[in-house]
Amino acid sequence: MMALPPVLARLPLPIIASPMFILSNPRLVIEQCKAGVVGSMPALNARPASQLEVWLEEITQALAAHDRANPHAKAAPFAINQIVHKSNDRLEHDMAVCARFKVPIVITSLGARKDVNDAVHAWGGVVLHDVINNQFAKKAIEKGADGLIAVAAGAGGHAGVKSPFALVQEIREWFDGPVALSGSISTGGAVLAAQAMGADFAYIGSAFIATEEAGAQQAYKQAIVEGTSDDIVYSNLFTGVHGNYLRRSIEGAGLDPDNLPQSDPSKMSFGGGESAKKAWRDIWGSGQGIGAVKQIVPARELVARLAAEYQAARARLALG
Repeated sequence: MMALPPVLARLPLPIIASPMFILSNPRLVIEQCKAGVVGSMPALNARPASQLEVWLEEITQALAAHDRANPHAKAAPFAINQIVHKSNDRLEHDMAVCARFKVPIVITSLGARKDVNDAVHAWGGVVLHDVINNQFAKKAIEKGADGLIAVAAGAGGHAGVKSPFALVQEIREWFDGPVALSGSISTGGAVLAAQAMGADFAYIGSAFIATEEAGAQQAYKQAIVEGTSDDIVYSNLFTGVHGNYLRRSIEGAGLDPDNLPQSDPSKMSFGGGESAKKAWRDIWGSGQGIGAVKQIVPARELVARLAAEYQAARARLALG
């Protein structure tokens, strides 16, 4: 396996926190990075668009101050997610802001674009691209992505249907660069399992919804704590692309989660406008791994739990 890019090579924990629409914010990103995992947020969470510059200033200054105060325990780098689908009319603006701050990691979703990858490389950044199958993975690397986020079955939000075992194995047949695995990972043992099957990193989102810093309403956080994989519904109704959502929120919207109509994929839009925001505010995305989430805690406590479980899993295997 090839060496990881320097920005990803020295992480205290092999975890990338996934960018969550509406929910991720500078406070959460900063706490994730300070705790030793890559923190991330979608550029589209900054509203209006001018807010993105303010937020990136806040994140970079806070992490720089942390590193000055903790030279032997520096923060992990942060990532910004860019939706590169044609419906995102903010992409050019948001990329220009990221360039000014030399964002270290850019996560691209819903399409792979060489011009976007080239722009990130021009300022010295690294691109990780979301994929749900091996075909999309090959296209992403052909267009210049540095690494892949394998979004397997059970992931929150827009998720694929592939078993993580199949998806990682197929990607590793031809790609030896950075791979993060997404899909129901919410324990330290699952982080180690992701590495055992060939991924470099675990990609964790839903567990971070039930943190004090996440921008979710209290009922949403409580639903994560109380929910299990049985409470997750897979549907394309809400955005035109299949994703995983909490049954409780679908029922709360007056819909029958067991009899949802199919959406017309040609009508899908990912520009992050008010209609998209409303869908994600009322219909709560979540992965299948939430059964391991037992309480709402600060992000640093969640990371500490994951770290302890990860080390315990390594110790178990060493004794085997």
